[in-house]
Amino acid sequence: MHGREFKLLDKMHIIKIPSSIGISKKGSELAPDEIDKQLESIYSNEEEKYPSFEIKELKVNSFKDIEEVYQDNSIFIGGDHSISYALFKSFSREYNNNALIIFDAHPDVAESNKINNYSWIKFLIDENYINPENIMIIGLRAAALQELNYLKSKKIKYIPMKNIFNNVEDICDVIMEFARKFDKIYLSLDIDVVDPAFAPGTNYLEPGGLTSRELIYFIQRLKILKNLTAVDIVEVNPENDVNNITSKLAAKLIFEILK
Repeated sequence: MHGREFKLLDKMHIIKIPSSIGISKKGSELAPDEIDKQLESIYSNEEEKYPSFEIKELKVNSFKDIEEVYQDNSIFIGGDHSISYALFKSFSREYNNNALIIFDAHPDVAESNKINNYSWIKFLIDENYINPENIMIIGLRAAALQELNYLKSKKIKYIPMKNIFNNVEDICDVIMEFARKFDKIYLSLDIDVVDPAFAPGTNYLEPGGLTSRELIYFIQRLKILKNLTAVDIVEVNPENDVNNITSKLAAKLIFEILK
């Protein structure tokens, strides 16, 4: 069992955001508690370190609630992907030279009259919270042509899944080079970037994704960055999971992020 005293490595906070306000399919609001349970069964990370931590929980009724809970050096456990919209808004107000790195099977720039889990990036751009050229999306493999045209028109950097296959180290070098240009980095991990064979507990199953091992490799490299300031993990749905595989993966990712 983990001690819950407030002795975070690198003073990182872990904040649960049980939200499904940006999605019509329910279930993602259950993820923070389930991932928390799985954290209890992990005894060290792959650096053979044991991070001691306290988990805080936000009761969510609106995006404003989520904005107000943001703090640097945090890992946010969602929840659907729209929480990243609110969290990044607060993050961007603090830093001008910032970037958003997203692992996701989908581009999340769809046309919509409201903020949700498939339009949140477009809203951040349209509301001038980020320069689109400061965005990089990794792992795309399910995008409408309209969305791809939007990415190109806005000069958003994206790496399709087909470019990653058998090329993980080189792609990671590209991501690291991009990240080092900025003062602060926000990293968003949509669990559906992982192939459903390794992460079935999500709402949108997209074949042909990263293996769990590949995503862990990316995380283990990215956490070296001195400018990595905030991370979220989203779109786990325990109701769709098999033997808690997906929640266990999310918990392991958290342990690998902690130094």
